Amino acid sequence: MSRSYKVTFWKIKRNTSSKKPSYVVRWTVEGKENSRTLGGKELAENFLSDLRQAARRGEWFDTETGLPESMLKAQNSRTWLEFARAYMTSRWPHLAAKSRENIVESLVVVTMTLTLDRKGRPDTEILRRAVRKHVFLPEERQPDPDAQIVAALRWLNAASLPMNELKEARHTRAVLEALAVVQDGTKAATTSFRRRRAAFHTALEHAVELGDLDFNPLDRVKWKPAKLSNVVDRRAVVNPRQARELLTAVTYVGRTRGPMMAAMFACMYFAGLRPAEAQGLQRKGCVLPVEGWGQVTPSKTRPQSNSDFTDSGGLFDERGLKHRAENEERPVPIPPELVAILRAHIETFGAAWDGRLFYTRGGGTFTVSAYTQVWKQARELAFTPEQVDSPLAGRPYDLRHAAVSLWLNAGVHAPEVAERAGHSVDVLLKIYAKCIDGQREIANQRIEKALGEE
Repeated sequence: MSRSYKVTFWKIKRNTSSKKPSYVVRWTVEGKENSRTLGGKELAENFLSDLRQAARRGEWFDTETGLPESMLKAQNSRTWLEFARAYMTSRWPHLAAKSRENIVESLVVVTMTLTLDRKGRPDTEILRRAVRKHVFLPEERQPDPDAQIVAALRWLNAASLPMNELKEARHTRAVLEALAVVQDGTKAATTSFRRRRAAFHTALEHAVELGDLDFNPLDRVKWKPAKLSNVVDRRAVVNPRQARELLTAVTYVGRTRGPMMAAMFACMYFAGLRPAEAQGLQRKGCVLPVEGWGQVTPSKTRPQSNSDFTDSGGLFDERGLKHRAENEERPVPIPPELVAILRAHIETFGAAWDGRLFYTRGGGTFTVSAYTQVWKQARELAFTPEQVDSPLAGRPYDLRHAAVSLWLNAGVHAPEVAERAGHSVDVLLKIYAKCIDGQREIANQRIEKALGEE
């Protein structure tokens, strides 16, 4: 391909050889004549205007096609669908299952949004299924498409926006608006929106690296969704008495399910472990003396993901701790009460074949739905009807919130609490801001004392 800045434009000429009115745009590049016939004078004038503007901007013209740089890029631009499919294929081997799932779910929304207004748009659910199952999953994981999916993919291939059109702010804004809501149309939580936006931003950065885009269009759009609070709701935080009543109630659920899970829930409350961390806790990671404080050291997690995204093809992949290096551990001191609970659990149930303390009767991992159902029944046993209908300990994860809130209110320094909980200090204080009691009174007392000193 040869480039030239030597361009000459001629006047538009009516095409007299055609029965229907048409007009010819003519120009030369490095002395070579080029022409384009268009079916209307206005179309011809607009095309000639685009050529002239490209020349004024100092763009080079291709001597073979006669087109300026911008038009040539537009003509050769791959679509968002083509880019996104290649992008996900390149990233898949390097991502954890939950990350794959989160990125795919984000890019599904983006891909459905970045389309032309073409006739025959498929039903939203069919289109979503087509994108999720047949665009972003590896080929060997894709199911056989039915007629509806085939039609949806055909429409999407024709309707997907060219990458160069993403530079228009209206497309970026449309994506952000779509990412700010969930499937039922309600507002997404701020953390969810930020995660989805980050997935889109990272994909666009990759497009810039590859030359599909000259800049990241998200960086030029100032748009924020309505804020939804991400701080812990203090109404969900149980006190120690309520926590113990709940843990006791768990043991009454089912013949073996509740008793096998009780110590796992206790680890969430007394050690502040995340559910996936508790599920991955091993016998070798526990120091359980007969008297005094002990220690648990989570080193692996077993987060649940859709089997489409796991390496094993099941619901669980074993991963390292959240926000930590692959083999990094997090020692957590535990009070004598939890030491006794874990000793009793090990004496009764032992450990799984791989050393895990908490496992199903078949040696597997408890699903989220399984332990959530046990928790629901335990709340009904331990709480009054009014409390059952309230947010109080509505989810097992709220036990972790109760633990961290208790530590902070007990006066444990924030860096120590953050280390035990596996948080950064700034995130810790932001999330638990409304669960810290008495800090204003303590501050007032200290200021008053300082003012009284001479």
